[in-house]
Amino acid sequence: MIRLSRLCAGYFGKTVIQEVTMEFLPGKVTVLLGPNGSGKSTLLKASLGLLPLTGGEVLYDDVDIRRLKRRQIAQKAAFLTQSRNTPSVQALRMVLHGRFPYLTYPRHYGGQDYAIARSAMDATGSRQHENTNVSLLSGGQRQGVYLAMALAQDTGTLFMDEPTTYLDISRQFQMMHTARSLAREGKAVVLVLHDICLALREADRIAVLQEGRLLCCDESDAIYQSGVLEQVFGVGVHRVDTPHGMQYYCVPRRVPGRIAEECQNT
Repeated sequence: MIRLSRLCAGYFGKTVIQEVTMEFLPGKVTVLLGPNGSGKSTLLKASLGLLPLTGGEVLYDDVDIRRLKRRQIAQKAAFLTQSRNTPSVQALRMVLHGRFPYLTYPRHYGGQDYAIARSAMDATGSRQHENTNVSLLSGGQRQGVYLAMALAQDTGTLFMDEPTTYLDISRQFQMMHTARSLAREGKAVVLVLHDICLALREADRIAVLQEGRLLCCDESDAIYQSGVLEQVFGVGVHRVDTPHGMQYYCVPRRVPGRIAEECQNT
């Protein structure tokens, strides 16, 4: 399990994340929510040791991350980044990169590596593209390949930074279905999302950040009931019970004076 204790981190000497304490629990989907610039992506990178800490600790199974080698970290946590280059490489070869933490140099893939890679592609619906150059795939298809690469890393924790960006609605549902399936397998799944409604519907736990600080981290229903999302995002958050489960929607908040002005102008 990965635990953050009074974590502080940032860039170029500027602290972005301040005093964050939380856990990423196995078997749970945790979503990080917050306005742009609130520190969500920074938190993920610091949790993976990709940024130097300016305070606090990141503990992997009670071991300080600063005592671990990059290969050891990569065997415990995988990272699906928000933006990445599109290489000119066969999709299966791209997914096999997820096996790097388990190979010595020079890297030679064995039968087990190929089996794990293909199984990961099956899980993300990208197996049909295994012989296709990644640069020829659509954005959604490439996302499936990159997710398969992260799954092939075979770690207990998976971090994903805005994995639904640029995906159509069907692929967004598929992405969240995959996240929940991984959690049911016992993995800790951590996502940065901007879609409040998707987070409330699909997450087990939601962590709300603002200006680099963790305001709260709790079960999704408790977060909804607290009103913290309305406070942070300045929108009305509502829900209705449907035959398909609880559905959420957001509406803009209007200042009374603004409403009067709009009425006069109509």
